Amino acid sequence: MIVSCHQPNYLPWTGFFHKILKSDIHVIMDTNQLPRGKDFVVRNRIKTENGSKWLRVTVLEKNKMTQIRNVNINNSTKWKEKHWNSINSNYSKSPYFSEFEDQFKKIFQKEWKNLLELNMEIIFLIMKILRIKTKIIMESELSINTSSTQEILDILNKLNAKKYLTGDGSGSKKILEGNENKFMEKNIEIIYQKFNPPEYSQLYEEFLPNLSICDMLFNIGSKNTRMILDKQ
Repeated sequence: MIVSCHQPNYLPWTGFFHKILKSDIHVIMDTNQLPRGKDFVVRNRIKTENGSKWLRVTVLEKNKMTQIRNVNINNSTKWKEKHWNSINSNYSKSPYFSEFEDQFKKIFQKEWKNLLELNMEIIFLIMKILRIKTKIIMESELSINTSSTQEILDILNKLNAKKYLTGDGSGSKKILEGNENKFMEKNIEIIYQKFNPPEYSQLYEEFLPNLSICDMLFNIGSKNTRMILDKQ
């Protein structure tokens, strides 16, 4: 059984869903502390005629010790209206926008208090669109009280995992490097995710990679997006 883990990102990029698709179980790390500064739990990029643009959800919690599941949204900033207006104005002319418009619009019309609930609503919607059936488990359901490498090991142990699918970025490697023997002792194979999405048709001129998956969905549709995920 292949298990992967990730924090619940906002409007995640395509690689986020590739990792979920290639797993039997995906664990949402909702008990991690909210990262400060430039983090994808509260923001992501879309494409505009002037280049990429960050969409950021403003939150009330400033305490570094706050768990992601307990983070509340600051709704006084009218972030929902701003985000939807940006998405609508920049993608309304894309080939598949109308197919998904109502589903995404409903999310930005709802009243949101909790960041995790918002992010999971978006994640589950995109999984439904892409017909991804992977089982999702919240880390808070597993009663894990450790961190870093031990946290991952405890998650895998709770789920009787035989394989751990992880990203190949510097953050993921930092947790694992020097600790590979701990996984070997548990007979758990480490698999590094390899995801390099090809260029696809976008609005405007220069191709921009690594945007929110919404860019790919609105421009080439769910069938072609799923095909890219399957082939990688």
